[in-house]
Amino acid sequence: METQETQSTSSGQEKIKIGWFSFSCCEDSTVIMTEIMNEHWQDWKKMFDFRHARVLKSNNILDELDIAFIEGAIAGPDQEEKVKEIRSKTKKLVAIGACACIGLPAGQRNTFTEAQKAEIQFLIDRFGALPSVLKLSDVVTVDAQVPGCPMNPDAFLKAVDGLVKELRPKS
Repeated sequence: METQETQSTSSGQEKIKIGWFSFSCCEDSTVIMTEIMNEHWQDWKKMFDFRHARVLKSNNILDELDIAFIEGAIAGPDQEEKVKEIRSKTKKLVAIGACACIGLPAGQRNTFTEAQKAEIQFLIDRFGALPSVLKLSDVVTVDAQVPGCPMNPDAFLKAVDGLVKELRPKS
């Protein structure tokens, strides 16, 4: 049996290594992605090596990725460091959903009045949160975006198809 490190497609081409990550959000796009898989799983399992996707498997690996899909805003220094690590290990990074693309609604505290900010400061301190919630592109270079809350399934499939053609032009 082939290991994940050597998986290839039936044409002998190495599978596209995928990672799916969630940060500060409601994970609605993760739900949409798993629903999309109901229809596309047979094709995707031949084409993709899901290296890291907690929603799909328990044995996750964060090493070289071809595509990292990241859902959610960045609310803490630990998240900031993790997203930088993911960026350093992937060829293409895709912001998924409104929180990753524009920082909202997860970052609504950024729009609070000074009085509201003062009321929640003890929580910011307790959880070691960043002073402001950041959209993904505030922290790392983003190669593509799939906006929406939740993401639009057709826009996601279009982004996936475009990335596959870019990474495997002869596929």
